[in-house]
Amino acid sequence: MAQAEKVAAPTPRLTEVTHPLVRHKLGLLRDVTTTTQMFRQLVNELTLLLTYEATKDLADEEVEIETPLEHTSARRISGKKVAVCPILRAGVGMLDGVLSLVPGARVGFIGLYRNEETLQPVEYYVKLPGDIADRDVLLLDPMLATGNSTAAAVETVKRAGATSIRLIALIAAPEGIERLHRDHPDVSVVVASVDRQLNEKGYIVPGLGDAGDRLYGTK
Repeated sequence: MAQAEKVAAPTPRLTEVTHPLVRHKLGLLRDVTTTTQMFRQLVNELTLLLTYEATKDLADEEVEIETPLEHTSARRISGKKVAVCPILRAGVGMLDGVLSLVPGARVGFIGLYRNEETLQPVEYYVKLPGDIADRDVLLLDPMLATGNSTAAAVETVKRAGATSIRLIALIAAPEGIERLHRDHPDVSVVVASVDRQLNEKGYIVPGLGDAGDRLYGTK
């Protein structure tokens, strides 16, 4: 019997980016025949496109500048600075995509792995910017599956003082979105796709396989 399709409940804290370029690149990313090199490139390109969406509400201000021809006004980002925190290991594959748009961001790292029996996160490494409380935090993780690891990562940056947190993910399961927003309703999520559901092993379907293995050529 076919499994019933699960759909994430609409929320202002969830943005599914449906731009044709995102859909095209995500389709290539899912393809089992995509090589490791191409997979890395696609993750970088998708992250750049998602970062554009995730940062659209950053505050800006008017400044005065000189062009080669005359004096004029321009807009520049103001207010808080940005901290980018990939969740190890797969989140590192998204880092360059963000830094290409926000090169002045500080970078932190959160090491988590999922216990395959309990599906619960185990934290093994944390290194965050000392002033993270004064920054807008962008968490990076290609896949929001059960939501357990992501919720743990949000808790980690909140303990360090962060109050403005966004998650950028490539794909998400409705279960993971529900879990994250149950514990952290203040966290915004930007994804390329909300997939159908989790399977019995806690993997997203249709998904794209293990993002870390496909990024780094491991199994």
